[in-house]
Amino acid sequence: MKFSRRHTRTIALIAAMCTAIGCMPGTRDPTGLGLATGNGGGGGVSAGRLAFLVQPNNVSAGSAISPEVKVIAVDSLGSVLPGFGGTVSVALGSGPGTLSGTTSVAASGGLAIFATLAVSQAGQYRLVASAPGLASVTSAPFVVF
Repeated sequence: MKFSRRHTRTIALIAAMCTAIGCMPGTRDPTGLGLATGNGGGGGVSAGRLAFLVQPNNVSAGSAISPEVKVIAVDSLGSVLPGFGGTVSVALGSGPGTLSGTTSVAASGGLAIFATLAVSQAGQYRLVASAPGLASVTSAPFVVF
């Protein structure tokens, strides 16, 4: 198939954007999650890791983080592990306050949703998500004001 000059430039631009923002496995995606969406058949839980699907946002002290934080189990290639149903826990990785809300959730289809997380006092924070048998992950920094 032959592409016009305009289409070739569009494809090159999309490829450059994906490389820059991480829409393909192995790129500089801060969550560690690529665009791959397999059934996890190629990677087992022992080769898996966690990734933040939805990072924590800036929030006022004592308020629930919104939108809710979401953590997903992926294999070494970035494909979702839909068979993972273990418990995922989150804790403060940095910051002066305390974390409240439901901090341990059973994953469903590889996804764990934390709807009630709140931090007690102002500061800059990171969350760390962990689960037995999977490599943990640290969130991007966020601010509690």
